[in-house]
Amino acid sequence: MPANTDRNLKLHLCACIAGALFAAQPAPADIGKFPERPLRMIVPLAPGGGSDIVARMVAAPLSDRWGQPVVVDNRPGAGSTVGTGLAAKAAPDGYTVMVSSSSMAISPALHPKLDFDMRRDFAPVTLLASQPSVLAVHPSVKAQNVRELVALAKAQPGKLAYGSAGVGSATHLGSELFRVNAQLDLLHVPYKSAGLATAAAISGEVQILLTNMASALPQVKAGRLRGLGVTSSKRSSLASAMPTVAEAGVPGFEYATWYGMVVPAATPAALVAQLHAGTLAVLNTPAMRERMQGQGLEIHGTSRQEFGKYLSAELSRWQQVVKAAGIEPQ
Repeated sequence: MPANTDRNLKLHLCACIAGALFAAQPAPADIGKFPERPLRMIVPLAPGGGSDIVARMVAAPLSDRWGQPVVVDNRPGAGSTVGTGLAAKAAPDGYTVMVSSSSMAISPALHPKLDFDMRRDFAPVTLLASQPSVLAVHPSVKAQNVRELVALAKAQPGKLAYGSAGVGSATHLGSELFRVNAQLDLLHVPYKSAGLATAAAISGEVQILLTNMASALPQVKAGRLRGLGVTSSKRSSLASAMPTVAEAGVPGFEYATWYGMVVPAATPAALVAQLHAGTLAVLNTPAMRERMQGQGLEIHGTSRQEFGKYLSAELSRWQQVVKAAGIEPQ
C-alpha cells in the first residue's frame, strides 16, 4: 500500500475514533433553557441568621422569575466550613449556589487546614448586600463618643470588656479589628450567640458591643445602649446622625458584614452569567430594596469581577487581622 494511502487511512481511522468518543459524551445542557429543574442554594450557617435571611429574600423572587424552585439548604457547622466544603464539591452545573456572609473570608484565616480554597474552588457571582455594625457601649460608660471611649480604654488598659458571638465569630473579628486599629487593650468575653452578647452589654456585664444595625438601633433608641458610631465608610441612612467610627476617632476603620453568592469553580461561564443576570434582576426592584432596608441592609449587586476582587482582598485582610490580634488558628 502506498505510504500516502496508509497515512490517509490512519488519519481517517483516528477521525472516526475521535468522532465516536465525542458522540459517546453526554450532550451539553441547553444553556438557553436554564434552569430546567430546581436549584439548591446552600447556606453554610444556621436558619434565622443574616445569611439565611438574605438567601431567602433572594430565593423567592428567583423562583418566580425562573419558574423553578430555589431551595434554601442550611448546612451549618464548624464556623460555616461544613456547608462551604459541601458547596465546593457540588456538581458545577449551575444548579448549586452558595450564599454566605463574611465568614467565607474569615473562616480560612481561622482554619488553615481546610479541604477547600475559596480562591481556587469557587467562582464569584455577585456581592449581594452588606450591613454595617454599630459600636455601642453601656450607658454607664463615661464616654459620649468614640474619642472618649479610646481615651478611657487607654487610661484603663485591660479593664473594659467587649462581648462577641464567640471566638472566631464575625463580631469577634470585627471587634478585634477596632481594638487593633485603635491600639487598645480590651478584654474579650465570648458568648454563644450575638443575642447573648447584646444582652450582656445591656445588663452591663460587658461595657462594649459591636453588633449589626438591625440589633443595635432598637436598643440605642430605647436608651439601653449608647451608639457611638457606625462601622461603614460613610454614614448610614438608617442612623444619619451617628458618625462613622473612622470620622469619630479611629481613622481608616471600616467593617461590615457582607453577603455574597458563589458557585463551584468549574461552573460554565455562561451559566454563571445567567445566575448573575437573574440575581441582579431581582435585586434591582423597589420591593427588594424596601425589604433589604428594613433589615438594615444595603444592596450591592456587583459584577462577577468586582466581587472576585473584593473577596480576594477580604481573605487577605482577615488573615492579617487574625495575625495582628494574636488569635490562634484552629
